Amino acid sequence: MATMNISLPDPMRDWVEAQIKTGHYANNSDYLRDLIRKDQRNSEKIQAMQDAITLGFASGEAKNLDMQTIKQSAKKQAGLST
Repeated sequence: MATMNISLPDPMRDWVEAQIKTGHYANNSDYLRDLIRKDQRNSEKIQAMQDAITLGFASGEAKNLDMQTIKQSAKKQAGLST
Protein backbone atom coordinates (compact mmCIF):
# COMPACT_ATOMS: atom_id res chain seq x y z
CA MET A 1 0.00 0.00 0.00
CA ALA A 2 1.34 3.42 -0.95
CA THR A 3 1.79 6.23 1.53
CA MET A 4 0.55 9.77 0.99
CA ASN A 5 1.17 12.73 3.27
CA ILE A 6 -1.39 15.52 3.30
CA SER A 7 -1.61 18.86 5.06
CA LEU A 8 -4.85 20.00 6.66
CA PRO A 9 -5.88 23.22 8.34
CA ASP A 10 -6.42 22.79 12.09
CA PRO A 11 -10.24 22.76 11.89
CA MET A 12 -10.15 19.95 9.32
CA ARG A 13 -7.62 17.97 11.34
CA ASP A 14 -9.83 18.40 14.41
CA TRP A 15 -12.82 17.14 12.40
CA VAL A 16 -10.95 14.02 11.28
CA GLU A 17 -9.83 13.31 14.84
CA ALA A 18 -13.40 13.77 16.09
CA GLN A 19 -14.63 11.24 13.53
CA ILE A 20 -12.06 8.74 14.75
CA LYS A 21 -13.13 9.29 18.38
CA THR A 22 -16.68 8.22 17.45
CA GLY A 23 -15.31 4.71 17.02
CA HIS A 24 -16.46 4.41 13.41
CA TYR A 25 -12.90 4.65 12.12
CA ALA A 26 -9.68 3.09 13.37
CA ASN A 27 -7.40 5.93 12.30
CA ASN A 28 -6.90 8.87 9.91
CA SER A 29 -6.21 6.59 6.96
CA ASP A 30 -9.36 4.57 7.57
CA TYR A 31 -11.46 7.76 7.58
CA LEU A 32 -9.86 9.14 4.42
CA ARG A 33 -10.21 5.82 2.58
CA ASP A 34 -13.91 5.82 3.46
CA LEU A 35 -14.28 9.39 2.13
CA ILE A 36 -12.55 8.42 -1.10
CA ARG A 37 -14.76 5.32 -1.56
CA LYS A 38 -17.88 7.46 -1.02
CA ASP A 39 -16.60 10.04 -3.51
CA GLN A 40 -15.91 7.31 -6.07
CA ARG A 41 -19.45 5.90 -5.69
CA ASN A 42 -20.90 9.40 -5.98
CA SER A 43 -18.90 10.05 -9.16
CA GLU A 44 -20.11 6.75 -10.62
CA LYS A 45 -23.74 7.67 -9.85
CA ILE A 46 -23.33 11.10 -11.42
CA GLN A 47 -21.78 9.53 -14.52
CA ALA A 48 -24.63 7.03 -14.78
CA MET A 49 -27.17 9.85 -14.53
CA GLN A 50 -25.30 11.86 -17.16
CA ASP A 51 -25.19 8.82 -19.45
CA ALA A 52 -28.96 8.37 -19.03
CA ILE A 53 -29.57 12.03 -19.84
CA THR A 54 -27.36 11.80 -22.92
CA LEU A 55 -29.18 8.64 -24.03
CA GLY A 56 -32.51 10.38 -23.50
CA PHE A 57 -31.51 13.34 -25.62
CA ALA A 58 -30.19 11.02 -28.33
CA SER A 59 -33.46 9.06 -28.42
CA GLY A 60 -35.23 11.93 -30.12
CA GLU A 61 -38.18 14.13 -29.43
CA ALA A 62 -40.72 12.97 -26.86
CA LYS A 63 -44.13 11.89 -28.09
CA ASN A 64 -47.47 12.84 -26.56
CA LEU A 65 -48.54 10.53 -23.75
CA ASP A 66 -52.03 9.07 -23.52
CA MET A 67 -52.61 8.32 -19.83
CA GLN A 68 -55.53 6.01 -20.55
CA THR A 69 -53.36 3.83 -22.78
CA ILE A 70 -50.57 3.85 -20.20
CA LYS A 71 -52.97 2.78 -17.42
CA GLN A 72 -54.45 0.00 -19.57
CA SER A 73 -50.99 -1.26 -20.45
CA ALA A 74 -49.93 -1.24 -16.78
CA LYS A 75 -53.06 -3.13 -15.75
CA LYS A 76 -52.49 -5.68 -18.51
CA GLN A 77 -48.88 -6.22 -17.44
CA ALA A 78 -50.01 -6.61 -13.81
CA GLY A 79 -52.64 -9.15 -14.88
CA LEU A 80 -55.50 -6.96 -13.66
CA SER A 81 -57.43 -6.80 -16.90
CA THR A 82 -58.67 -9.42 -19.29
